[in-house]
Amino acid sequence: MERKRVIIMGAAGRDFHNFNMYYRDNERYEVVAFTATQIPNIEGRVYPAALAGKLYPEGIPILPEDDLVDLIRKYDVDEVVFAYSDVSHEYVMHRASIALAAGADYRLMGLKTTQVASSKPVVSICAVRTGSGKSQTTRRVSDVLRGLGYKVAAVRHPMPYGNLAEQAVQRFASRADLDHYDVTIEEREEYEPHIDRGVVVYAGVDYEAILRQAEQEADIILWDGGNNDLPFYKSDLHIVVVDPHRPGHEVTYHPGEANLRMADAVVINKIDTADFANVMTVRSHVRSLAPQAVIIEGASPIMVEDPAAIRGKRVLVVEDGPTLTHGGMAYGAGVVAAQRFGAADIVDPRPYAVRSIRDTFEKYPETGAVLPAMGYGDAQRADLEETIRATPCDMVIVATPIDLARVINIDKPSQRVRYELQEIGRPTLEDVLREKFGKQD
Repeated sequence: MERKRVIIMGAAGRDFHNFNMYYRDNERYEVVAFTATQIPNIEGRVYPAALAGKLYPEGIPILPEDDLVDLIRKYDVDEVVFAYSDVSHEYVMHRASIALAAGADYRLMGLKTTQVASSKPVVSICAVRTGSGKSQTTRRVSDVLRGLGYKVAAVRHPMPYGNLAEQAVQRFASRADLDHYDVTIEEREEYEPHIDRGVVVYAGVDYEAILRQAEQEADIILWDGGNNDLPFYKSDLHIVVVDPHRPGHEVTYHPGEANLRMADAVVINKIDTADFANVMTVRSHVRSLAPQAVIIEGASPIMVEDPAAIRGKRVLVVEDGPTLTHGGMAYGAGVVAAQRFGAADIVDPRPYAVRSIRDTFEKYPETGAVLPAMGYGDAQRADLEETIRATPCDMVIVATPIDLARVINIDKPSQRVRYELQEIGRPTLEDVLREKFGKQD
């Protein structure tokens, strides 16, 4: 039987998972290439034979998405699979039009073909957009479950930006493990807060193998989702975070809308800083699309060590990178802190950006007068450091989930912004988790 030729469009995450779950040993298909976008420097590699399986002794090339039409024609491709997240419905269908016009079928893969079942209960925390507050919600869920007596292992959505074969299964139990694996700033932002709480974090490429290892040391698996992707594991409780700073995105972004539709509980975050009408718009959409879901209202109050030090200063604001880039936000917690604590001015870093940071601003022109904490590798970390050094300001406000000064040299006074989820009223996440799982004996 002639094998169907397939290209999987991705961003070094969902694409690899879909391949591992459905295509890896499937003799009906030949995956001729992955394409890559969103994340810098992930194309030009090969998905290695050690992960690709017996059907791919040479591995599978990872090529730029911009070459999609030429690749469809070159390989006489039968099927294009769209496998990344945090994009508008319109964007998804534009890619469909490109594939269809070039002669290929176009496919989105659902839960039945891509989710892994666990022998332990799974709580998944996902969102309708990047930057909704998923990370602090995950930390809150972790705190509650451990308070109820459960041992938790957090499994993070993939961010495999290095050697893929070596990253098949990664276990992080200490900050030394982060250094050992030479993780990116984005990875540190997600892993370090769990580690600091004493929670082991798993990540990598082969998520079935990751799950089997995590099951050996946890009572409950915590799926810590990335972007607005769907969970890789079958969930016993699916919690979804929505963002009233971007009302309407919960019904217009892929696969965030799907996440919302299948939610058991929805956290409407940031109600302390969002417009009331926007909160009500989001609530209405939740009620319409997920009438079965429990609604929890939350805030993400911001804290800095010395608020008075900010007053009257010209500040450079460094925000979480993905929130500004494919998350589409023009500001984050750093801007809120600068305004709340009386900064005289927020200095625009764009005229002073160098090399890869300048390229990031060009690729994401909607980013506001703030600096995304891009750090995919040593060269980009150096570019970030140089951009900060070149920006004329009195102080740097750092609103990344980690202490950025541990990763790069910041040659100016700085204030770090911290934020945790705070539920408002009832029900709370503890109410939902206690009802579902009870207290561990």
